[in-house]
Amino acid sequence: MNALPVTIRWPRSPADARPLALWTAAEIAAATGGVASGDFQLSGVETDSRDVRSGDLFVALKGDAMDGHAFLDKAFANGAAAALVDRPIARPHVLVADTSLALAQLAAAARARASARIVGVTGSVGKTGVKEAIFAALERSSRGAAHRSVRSYNNHVGVPLSLARMPARSAYGVFEMGMNHAGEIAALTTQVRPHVAVITTIAPAHIENLGSEAAIADAKAEIFAGLEPGGTAVIPADSPHFARLRDAALACGARVLSFGSSPDADVRLLDAIPVANGGSLVTAVLEDRQLCYSVAEPGAHWVANSLAVMAAVHAARGDLGAAGLALAEMGGLKGRGARLRVAVPGGHALMIDESYNANPASMRATLAQLGQTPASRRVVVLGSMRELGEFGPAFHAQLADPIAAAGVDFAVLVGEEMAALARELGKPQVAALGKPAGFVHCDGPGEAIAALEEFGLNSGDAVLVKGSNSVGLGRVVAHFAAREG
Repeated sequence: MNALPVTIRWPRSPADARPLALWTAAEIAAATGGVASGDFQLSGVETDSRDVRSGDLFVALKGDAMDGHAFLDKAFANGAAAALVDRPIARPHVLVADTSLALAQLAAAARARASARIVGVTGSVGKTGVKEAIFAALERSSRGAAHRSVRSYNNHVGVPLSLARMPARSAYGVFEMGMNHAGEIAALTTQVRPHVAVITTIAPAHIENLGSEAAIADAKAEIFAGLEPGGTAVIPADSPHFARLRDAALACGARVLSFGSSPDADVRLLDAIPVANGGSLVTAVLEDRQLCYSVAEPGAHWVANSLAVMAAVHAARGDLGAAGLALAEMGGLKGRGARLRVAVPGGHALMIDESYNANPASMRATLAQLGQTPASRRVVVLGSMRELGEFGPAFHAQLADPIAAAGVDFAVLVGEEMAALARELGKPQVAALGKPAGFVHCDGPGEAIAALEEFGLNSGDAVLVKGSNSVGLGRVVAHFAAREG
C-alpha cells in the first residue's frame, strides 16, 4: 500500500504555515525593543552557557553573584548563534538595556503569538511528574506539536525561559510553576496565562515560609488568577483544602474539574489494581464515560496523579486514549522515581531515585510504595526535608511509623534535621512495634555512601534514596548507578 496519498490528506492546521525558526533577529528586537547587530535565525534559547547548543540564543543574565556576560566566549564556543546582551559585543547579538527584562518580554511575545492550548501545573507534590505525563499525552495526540518546561524550570527565570522556547507552531504548552513564598505563583501565572490550571496536591512543603497548610493552599491557588477567560481549574477532590481551592477558582471565574476518590469528584477513581510490573490498572469515571488504563509508575500517589492528568487532558481538549498510552509507557524521571538496576554480589539490587525533592507527604507516599515493592531486604537513604522551620523536628520524627510499616531493614539518615528521626527510631517503644530497623545517622552523602557500602547490598534488595535536593543524595545514586547493569 502506498502511504503517500494518506500523508498528503493528513489534516493541516494554520500553525503549519508558520516559520520553522524559533526566533529571528528582527522578532527578538521587536519583542524586546532592542537593536540587532544583523540578520540571523535561532533554534533555541538558553541562559546557561554549559547547556548551549548549536543555533541557540544565549541570554546573558545578570544576578547577584554572577554575570552571564562573563560566559559569552563559552556560549559561542558551544554553538550559540547570537546573544542577548546589555553591552555591544563583536559577535551576533541583540542589544537591550536589561537582559532579565528582555527575557520576560521575549516570553510575553512567545505567549502572545501562540494559538496553543496552555496548561499550567503546580502543587506541593508531584507537579513535575504530572507535567511530564500531560506533555507526553498531548505530544502523542498532536503529532509532536506539544511544548513543555524541561526539568524543574518553574521559577522566575525558568518560566519565562520555557515560554521563550515555545515554537509558534505549538498546539499545546505545558508549564510548571513553583514557589517558596506567597505571591510568587501569581507573578508566574500572569506570564503563562493558562487555559487549564492544575493543582496536584497540598502538603506542608515550604511551610517554614508560609506558616500553615491553609496558607500553602492559598499560595498555590494563585495559579487561577492567570487563567484565560473560560479556563478550567483542576483540583484534588480528596484534599482537606478542596473547598478553599474551589472557592478561589470560582472567584477567578474558572470552571472547576475535580479528581480523586471522593464520590463527588468529576474524575472519580473506581478501582486501582496493582499489576506485575509495579504499576496499576486504573478504572475511573469522567463525566459520562468510563476510563480504563494502565499506569506504569508504581504507588497510590501515581494513581491519583493519573486522575489529574486525565482531567487536564480532557480540559485541554486532548485525546484521552493518548493519555492512557502515555501513562502506560512513562518511566520514572531522574531524581523523581527512576528505577535503576544496580550490580551487587550475586546479581542486582533495585535503587529508586527520589533524590531531587522531599516533604512529609512525598516521604510517606514513597515509603508506602517501597513497602509494596517485592524485595529480600528494604533499605532507605533518607535526607533532611528542608524549609519546614519549627515544624521540622515533628515531621521528621513522624517518619518512624511509615518506616516501620514499609518493613525497612536498614535506614541511612542524612543531615542535621534527621536527628529527630534517629532519636525516634532509637526509642524502645518504636522497636516494640515490630522488627526494629537498623539505622545510622550521617552528616552528608559521602558518609551515606560509606554506610551503604559497609552494610553491603545484596541481590534482591530494594533501596529508596530520597531527600531534599540540597542534601545532595544524587551523589549516592550516581555512585551506585555506575554499577548499573
